[in-house]
Amino acid sequence: MLGRVIVLSAEDVRRAVPMSAAIDAVRDGFRELAAGNFVLPPRQIFGDGAVLVMSAYHPPTGTAVVKKIGIALDQVPAIRATVIWTGDGEQLVAEGSSITTLRTGAVVGVATDLLAPADATRLTVIGTGAQAPDQVRAVLAVRPIADVTITGRSADRATALAQTLAAEFPGVRFTPTTDLDASIATPHIICCATSSATPLFTADALPETVHVNAIGAFRPTMRELPRDLFTNSTVLVDQREAALEESGEIIDAVESGTITTADLIELGPALSNPPHSTGRTVFKSVGVGAQDWAIAAALAQVQRRTSLR
Repeated sequence: MLGRVIVLSAEDVRRAVPMSAAIDAVRDGFRELAAGNFVLPPRQIFGDGAVLVMSAYHPPTGTAVVKKIGIALDQVPAIRATVIWTGDGEQLVAEGSSITTLRTGAVVGVATDLLAPADATRLTVIGTGAQAPDQVRAVLAVRPIADVTITGRSADRATALAQTLAAEFPGVRFTPTTDLDASIATPHIICCATSSATPLFTADALPETVHVNAIGAFRPTMRELPRDLFTNSTVLVDQREAALEESGEIIDAVESGTITTADLIELGPALSNPPHSTGRTVFKSVGVGAQDWAIAAALAQVQRRTSLR
């Protein structure tokens, strides 16, 4: 029987689970996923991706999470979501957009920590929307980044985001730009966080050694990454089945014969058996319910500690 209901705002989420804690929680969540400790029903998609419903059940703890997302790319904010977590006689209802950007940033932090050069100091983020800030926060949490280039189609939005992040990270240099080609010529790490339907760049525009994260394209009709980037790259995905169903880049690369499904390395198992990679590495995420569960479980844990004081 459920007891109290806890309602959390976006501000409550941010105060309770900073990015470093989110990365730890999501890393543990993927270890649990690799161990077979989740029941993950297929994501429900309505209205050509306008509404998504994701859920996850964790049998070892008897806890579960359900998230409903509304997506309208022509509106601000583009994502509106609610997360419901149940367990331990409690029900937690939280503002879901903050959890979505936090857990997406966190999984990029996990993948970047696994694949990117340990001494990486230069980061380029392509995109200035709601997902972009947590992409920066996540990479800065796991690598000694000194220079961040914020690349967007709007100079004003790129500048505004750079200024906001510079105030949060005073020891890091932030450079806004609309020059995509220049911004991807020399970074050690690139994060793509756009809603592009066509590839943002060609592979030959990138450094020979670079780690690329791509989280923006979440429909089969969307593509941030070019087909030729997957050639001779180590390719990591959050979950193979989800990527083959939802990632336009992965679907195209497999259907064209550029890579095979066997080339797709899943994040969870890779945490225990890291791939030996040199040169270019790619992490493609479409998101899985285990990530939402991990953040919601961390929130619930904080609430329990608070109630015991």
